[in-house]
Amino acid sequence: MARLSTHVLDTANGRPAANMEVALYQLHGDGRDWIVATRTNADGRTDAPLLTGDTLQTGTYEIVFSVAAYFREIGVALTEPPFLDEVSVRFGIAEPQGNYHVPLLVSPYGYSTYRGS
Repeated sequence: MARLSTHVLDTANGRPAANMEVALYQLHGDGRDWIVATRTNADGRTDAPLLTGDTLQTGTYEIVFSVAAYFREIGVALTEPPFLDEVSVRFGIAEPQGNYHVPLLVSPYGYSTYRGS
């Protein structure tokens, strides 16, 4: 079954980013529509895929990761304003029958992402 999933790794501390807020939006010409908000589990993953089956449609999406809130929650002292507050990853789904995995590797001062499987 087609699905969109995510996984967040805290590269500053070498562990999964547990309890980070994640929100998914679908973008269109005049804005964006909120789809779902959730939090990562102890493994840094969401308990369920963000989209599955017929809800996975061709289009442009954005996942917003609440990075500064996560680092504050685990006791990391951040500047005000923080260098990274929310990290937004915009990506396209061209094959709605496929599997899309959007991992985030993050520290308070940098991040990377890629299309996983």
